[in-house]
Parts: sequence; structure tokens; C-alpha cells
Amino acid sequence: MKTISIPVLGMALVIGVCACSEKPSVQSDEWVTHALDVASCQLKQTASDLGDSTLMPRSLWTGYSMDFLVRQLQRDPATFQDSLLAPPPADKLGKLRLCSIRDWTSGFFPGSLWYTYELTGDEELKKYAIQYTNMLYPISDAKDTHDVGFMINCSYGNALRLAPNDTIKNVLVKTADNLCARFDPQIGCIRSWDFGYWNFPVIIDNMMNLDLLFSASRLTGNPKYKEVAVQHALTTMKHHFRPDYTSYHLVSYNDDGTVQYRMTHQGKNDESAWARGQGWAVYGYTSCYRETKDTVFLNQAVKVADMIMKRVNTSDLIPYWDFDAPVEKDTPRDASAGAVIASAFLELSTMVPDGERYFDYAQKQLESLSGKDYLAQKGTNKGFVLMHSTGSLPHGSEIDTPLNYADYYYLEAMKRYLDIKEGNGLAASEALAEKK
Repeated sequence: MKTISIPVLGMALVIGVCACSEKPSVQSDEWVTHALDVASCQLKQTASDLGDSTLMPRSLWTGYSMDFLVRQLQRDPATFQDSLLAPPPADKLGKLRLCSIRDWTSGFFPGSLWYTYELTGDEELKKYAIQYTNMLYPISDAKDTHDVGFMINCSYGNALRLAPNDTIKNVLVKTADNLCARFDPQIGCIRSWDFGYWNFPVIIDNMMNLDLLFSASRLTGNPKYKEVAVQHALTTMKHHFRPDYTSYHLVSYNDDGTVQYRMTHQGKNDESAWARGQGWAVYGYTSCYRETKDTVFLNQAVKVADMIMKRVNTSDLIPYWDFDAPVEKDTPRDASAGAVIASAFLELSTMVPDGERYFDYAQKQLESLSGKDYLAQKGTNKGFVLMHSTGSLPHGSEIDTPLNYADYYYLEAMKRYLDIKEGNGLAASEALAEKK
């Protein structure tokens, strides 16, 4: 893995001077207080251990059994064996897996630091949040990936809320310009990947990058960013969803905008409901309604949410890695999908008359994630907060392991949960104002 040397000291000073101390939220639930204590301890220890490294924590190295994959995918090994990632050497198993700032997950660790700082008021977390956010400055020049929304909005986007300054705004807008450059008006979508055999691949994950564009429109007053986001969401709504509101993972388009393929890259099969993809969908359309107030997006979010509540069949409401995976003793859960869904449901709960059912569902998910089956004990799990997520099972990658984005959306969900409980959440306030 290439190490990148990044000059960030000047930028750190800008953010550091502007950063303000946030008062800790009032935590009336003991499980919340405990979870935030664990998160603070884990994240500070990880940041301290990394020191001056230019790498980010992503997950732990895990291997796989071919027999296990065959059973979970219900396929002949010959049909997918060539796509598997090489198992890590035995001496790497269970050890920390790091990534460069160019990795699509690089924004989640600094974002987790920002959320935990906001929730606890711990100044040491703020110091680390500034340090790891500054490391991502070069990503504002990246033009070869749609994931800049994840990378920059989760880091600099949270920094803007908690340490606002013009430099951060410029990073967000510059990155949004590069994301817009990947939009094809004939197709009506932002291109996801620049690799593979697809003509113009768009994955459901791309719905998560639209928040960056909405932010850029607010910051600049220029509607072009919002217009691109809305068109992408509408095109995705038209082509990514089945009649039961489950989503395909990947849709590839021909140059004229017709569909080339509908398929999966990380799910069980092309027609299955990959768990995290369903989370991306409900989250993305909930965000679109927040930003546009167009009920087309709200209706889509509600339909997807209701499908999720119907399809998740686990007692703790943390889904298996794919809704259509064969349920066996070793079928892995995906805590990251549970965290994304919980965060989306909490925001959705403030937007609809029967929102209590989404709030209650999300609360049960958060209680599960905050229990002993998913929440790490202090000093374990190599510094990650949650256990038992699944990255890409069909590729033999990151199976039943902590993931940095599981931690991020879990902490975001905790923030939204506390905001709603305290009656000061942004979405809750907007919904109340509309009802008045």
C-alpha cells in the first residue's frame, strides 16, 4: 500500500482556530452513555496508536473458507472463484487493515471522531478529528471516483458544522464540482466506477454521495449541484428498483440512457436484496426529501423502509449480509447495514405522521448494536467500535469484521437519536415547523 506524504499543517491551524467546543448531549439512556464511553475510548486509542501515520483504519484482516462461500452464495465455486480476493497471509489475520486517503472509506474515521467529539465534548477527540480531516485535503482534486461524497462530506462536511471556515467550504465546493463532472446528462446519472466491463456503471451506493451536492448548492447558492443530485435520484428510482422496492446493486447504462445490465457486485446474486444496498437506498431518498421537499422522494423512502421492516427476519433487527442469504449458523450479519438503516429511519421518523414506528425500529437496532453482541469492549477489536460487519462476501473480503463505516453510521444514528429525544434535531424541527 502506497504511503502518501501530505502537507497539512497550515490547514490544521485554520480548522483548529475556528473549532468550537460543543457541550455534551444529555444521555438519559444508560446504554447510550456506555456506548459513547466505549466509542470515545476506542477512537482515541486508535488515533494515538496511529501517531503520524498517513493511513486510516479500515477494518481487520479476515480470511474465508471456500465451502462457506459456496453455501452462502449457493453457486458452483467455478462461477465466482476467479473474482475472489487472495486470502491474506496467516500472520495478517485478525490484525488492523489500514488504507490510504485514496480509499473510498477514508472519510469515515475522521467523521467518527467528529461525531464522538460532538456527543461527548472531549477536546482530545476534536484534536484528532482535525488531524485526520486535514489529511484528506488532496481528495478535493480527485476526479476518478464518485466516492468523494463519502470521503469529503463525512470528514469536511462534519468539520464545517463544528468548525466552520471558508477553507472548508472551498474544499466541499471543489469536490462537488469534480463529482458533477462525472454526471452524464444523456443518461441522467453520475458515473460510479471507471473500472470493469460495464459501459456506464451506477451503483445504489451513489445515492449517498448526493448530500455533498446538496451542501454545495446551499454553500454557493448555485442550483446546478442540486439539479444534478435530483436528476440522478430520479433516474436511479426509475431503473434500480424492483416492484417490491428492493434495489439492484448495479445498473449499467448504454450511451443513449437505456439499461445495459441490472446486476450485483456485492450481493448474493443479481436478483437478491444486498442488505447494505437497501440501507443506502432508504438513506439516500430520505436525504433527497429533506433537501427538496418533493414527496416523490419521501414516498420512495417510505416504500423502501417498509420493505426493509418486512424483509429483515432477525430477532435483533440487524440484517444478515443479504436479505436472501441462506440462514445458517454461520451466516454473517452486517452491522454496517443495520447502522445505515437506523440512521435513515431516525431521520425518516421526523418526516411522516406515523414516524414513531420508524423511530422505535431504529431504537431497537441501536440497542442491539450497543449490546454485548456487537459493541466492542474497551481495548479490544483493534480500536473499532462495532463488531460483525460484512464488506463484500462474494469477493471473500471483510467478512464478519469491524468496518469503519459501520462505526460512522452508528455514531451518526446515535446523534440523530439523541437530537430527536431532546427535541432539537434539525429534521425534527423542520417537521414540527411544517406541521404548524
